[in-house]
Amino acid sequence: RNYYGGNWASFSFSGLLSWIKENKQKTDTNDECEDWRKLILENEGVISLSKKDKTIQYVEDFCFGDQDSAEDVEEAGALPKLPALGASAAQGAAQDSEKERPPAEGALLGAGSLEPGEAGGTEPASTTEGNETHVTSENDSSQNAAFGESSLELGRTEAAPSEVSAQEPKKVTYCQIVREGRRFNIDLVSKLLYSRGLLIDLLIKSNVSRYAEFKNATRILAFREGKVEQVPCSRADVFNSRQLSMVEKRMLMKFLTFCLDYEQHPDEYQDYENSTFAQFLSTRKLTPSLQHFVLHSIAMVSETDCTTLEGLHATKKFLQCLGRYGNTPFLFPLYGQGEIPQCFCRLCAVFGGIYCLRHPVQCLVVDKESGRCKAIVDHFGQRISANYFIVEDSYLSESVCTNVCYRQISRAVLITDRSVLNTDSEQQVSILTVPPVDVGKPAVCVIELCSSTMTCMKDTYLVHLTCPSTKTAREDLEPVVQKLFNLNTEKETENEELEKPRVLWAVYFNMRDSSGVNRNSYIGLPSNVYVCSGPDPALGNDCAVKQAETIFREMFPTEDFCPPPPNPEDIIYDEDEMTPEETGFSNSPEIPPESSSEESSSKGTTAVEKEDNEK
Repeated sequence: RNYYGGNWASFSFSGLLSWIKENKQKTDTNDECEDWRKLILENEGVISLSKKDKTIQYVEDFCFGDQDSAEDVEEAGALPKLPALGASAAQGAAQDSEKERPPAEGALLGAGSLEPGEAGGTEPASTTEGNETHVTSENDSSQNAAFGESSLELGRTEAAPSEVSAQEPKKVTYCQIVREGRRFNIDLVSKLLYSRGLLIDLLIKSNVSRYAEFKNATRILAFREGKVEQVPCSRADVFNSRQLSMVEKRMLMKFLTFCLDYEQHPDEYQDYENSTFAQFLSTRKLTPSLQHFVLHSIAMVSETDCTTLEGLHATKKFLQCLGRYGNTPFLFPLYGQGEIPQCFCRLCAVFGGIYCLRHPVQCLVVDKESGRCKAIVDHFGQRISANYFIVEDSYLSESVCTNVCYRQISRAVLITDRSVLNTDSEQQVSILTVPPVDVGKPAVCVIELCSSTMTCMKDTYLVHLTCPSTKTAREDLEPVVQKLFNLNTEKETENEELEKPRVLWAVYFNMRDSSGVNRNSYIGLPSNVYVCSGPDPALGNDCAVKQAETIFREMFPTEDFCPPPPNPEDIIYDEDEMTPEETGFSNSPEIPPESSSEESSSKGTTAVEKEDNEK
């Protein structure tokens, strides 16, 4: 790939259009060159890798405006290709951090150059002026001692009251979206970070949090009786709510207090352990509206499949995350979820790691006697040796995955002209769970992002919809889109439709979910080859963190996982003493200049260190 993060990536608008075009093309890339086979010895075998990513299916995109008028429009402020990291790496990385560049433009995060409009890098969030505040765990006094000085950079959630919230939204054309395409950072996978989740703890522990900036999710929404309404979460929200009666407020607070320490009161729920959480709620003297809020907006679990214990655990997790960084349990990384893998790439680069873009791999080389993997052979006929190999599931060929049964995730991304729930402030980050439209259908998670998240242009919203697949993404999600948004492109529209936000552009696609695949399902993999999955459908990131730590501990059982790093200025490199054997590269044909890989050398590291010191 020519971008970071695989299916965790973020794209500019033009970059996403290129990604869509690439995934609509079903032709495999056949490599007729077999010179690499000369590098395989007699006592060695090979495990061929997949030539094409098949994790994305049923891609459909729609423009609800005049698309023809935008044919000759280009993104504003397009920049020439950035220099590859090498002799001029320090200069290139330093230029990348300058304030003159558009705030959503790519940054070198420990590796090479990106074409304008490609996915991947975005400007380090901490370089944004006037939009950051230092938040520590002191916001939650009850947890202050446990978290000490841990901190994250959060973007301000305050916003000036909207002067046009009651008026008709400004008309945004497709031409403007294309022209301002670099203002978009569109995630392939839609997630939020629980403020007490495993990823936040890891970001703080490893100090990777210094490479990113976050914004609070400002509100939790519910869809009930055809309307979108805000859900009171915290104690203050409950008692300030006008939509709940005083009796309902007492009911809700009593139930939420019970959920915080439900383990201490097993007599309250043990008779319902084999029942669904929805059935349990119906016995708790909660009104139908409170049951709906708890089930779909607080626990955010399935009405039919979630057990009582699972629902109580989910509710407790939600409540424990309140108050650490804001009035909701969630944070969102500025410039998109795709920033997170790039932040870890940057830390890796500081300690000499190399991240290669546009560098296909042909096969794994296996020793026939020991059965262990010895090396890989890349597209350029270069053999690279190592002791351990970590392979993302999509690289494995069909012969290895014969016994694997994959699930699918249905995804939709919309660009809209206004929020699903207008308030005095336009700068809202909202999460909404829409209950199943029909029996047997899953609930749909909707995340709506405003322009201050640096994921879309001004006067637009970026909306992500996600659910486990039952059919194609469009079949799964379009009924929900029709309930919440206006898809009518004609001028004459009913009043009911006029009240809804208008969709300007949309894309649907199905993404493979390999998170539940057991390693034993893969055929013929050596013991030192570890498989990691793509994104899972859950709202948080716990699955990815657990998987990374599990693989790490299998390889290095005595080492600490992501320990706090030393200061970059304390690291001493002596590159002259490194031999070819130590680097793992053998004497093989040079990589053609036109296909050179991106390497984060120690010179590039100097630029990163310089930028960190300036911060």
